[in-house]
Amino acid sequence: MADINQTAKKIIANVEKAIVGKRPQLILSLVAWLCEGHILLEDVPGVAKTMLARALARSMGCTFKRIQCTPDLLPTDVTGTSVFNQKTTEFEFRPGPVFAHVLLADEINRTTPRTQAALLEAMGESRVTVDGTTHKLGPPFLVIATQNPVDHEGTFPLPEAQLDRFLMKFSLGYPTMEDELKMLEMLQHSHPIDSLEPVVSSEELVACQKACREVYVDDKVRRYIMQIVHDTRSHEDVNLGGSPRASIAMFRTSQAMASLRGRNFVLPDDVKRVAGPVLVHRMILKPESRLRKITPGSVVDEIVAEIAVPAISETGTPQTQN
Repeated sequence: MADINQTAKKIIANVEKAIVGKRPQLILSLVAWLCEGHILLEDVPGVAKTMLARALARSMGCTFKRIQCTPDLLPTDVTGTSVFNQKTTEFEFRPGPVFAHVLLADEINRTTPRTQAALLEAMGESRVTVDGTTHKLGPPFLVIATQNPVDHEGTFPLPEAQLDRFLMKFSLGYPTMEDELKMLEMLQHSHPIDSLEPVVSSEELVACQKACREVYVDDKVRRYIMQIVHDTRSHEDVNLGGSPRASIAMFRTSQAMASLRGRNFVLPDDVKRVAGPVLVHRMILKPESRLRKITPGSVVDEIVAEIAVPAISETGTPQTQN
């Protein structure tokens, strides 16, 4: 776990040479990557969503591809297609942009449901099937999809089944005035992302992903995770709560959060840190609750605040009660 902690520190320090003031979002991005999950960024234009994906890929020596989602984008534009080679008189598979370590699907809600669905198999199973042939995607594989929460004209909202495929959803938000002044200074002569060099290898990242699964989760903490997810299903403001995939996501992200902090066991605080990003996009509120300006985030905060926190010792074992 100490190795994962040091690896994360190197990556964060390197990315922050290009992106200023986004430490919490960087940590969440690393948590998602350690869990072999995918990220949905919902934010206004110009807040460094693309730069975040590029900086992460460069810091780990990974290949980076970008898809600009538009209504005329076809599924084969994502997965690739078979092309007839006149020299060999055979069809050859030409891989699409999905064959990369980091794939940025920019404004994913602007492309058609058919093309959105082309990403489902890749995100869920790390493989794509073209013309009846299955092609595996080499690890590590991370999809970062973005969407604009303001402009909904000409968009195709993501269905609940596809939203559930994303491990986390969060926003970057506007920088503070001090961070923005620092950004102007950094960008005066050239963009700092052009000079970023890899600080870890993709093989090291894959090893960290495997190590994360060894993080100990006490039975009390498991029950704490289950209680949070189950309460989202019975909350008075919620029509649809977290799925069993949400429970798995909470479990995995808690392990990754603990390992990033240098521990080989999960504390309830780790669960609290990931509850919002993991659950908000998996919940559908009742219409009357939305009219009262209630948000999924506020519901998650309320649920977490009401559940008793289990007492766990510094070694990750339950504390005995006298």
